[in-house]
Amino acid sequence: MQHRPSIYDLDFYDWAFEQAQRLRRAQFSALDALNLAEEIEDLGNEIYTKLESALRITPMHLLKWDHQPGKRTRSWMLSIRNGRLDAAKVLERSPSLKARLPFAIDKAYRRARIDAAGEPGLDEDTFPAACPYDFETIMNRPIPWPPSEDA
Repeated sequence: MQHRPSIYDLDFYDWAFEQAQRLRRAQFSALDALNLAEEIEDLGNEIYTKLESALRITPMHLLKWDHQPGKRTRSWMLSIRNGRLDAAKVLERSPSLKARLPFAIDKAYRRARIDAAGEPGLDEDTFPAACPYDFETIMNRPIPWPPSEDA
């Protein structure tokens, strides 16, 4: 007996819309429940990953801002602002992720540190091993433009 590929295997886009139609029509027995549950779980993971990604951008540029004051750019300031907006948007749409913020910041910082070191050619050890910024600082620390010497 040969296994025929399902629409899930052949055309995910079509499968997704078919599942949505069946849900709207309350055709619960016709749902591909196992794959549907897996995809919903994956969607939740993608939302968390989006938060982690947004939280990587701001600390990366804050590190560069703090450790290379003579090289501060408008681009860094704008990246900080955009990262903050992205993180706020994810948290607004998925407020339950606030409980995972410490973990997300820790994971995001590991990559932010690598990225901050790579761009200006600094050694990764230039930056603290643990994130020096709490969520409040990441989201609200003033970043003046044009920069002042003490900011």
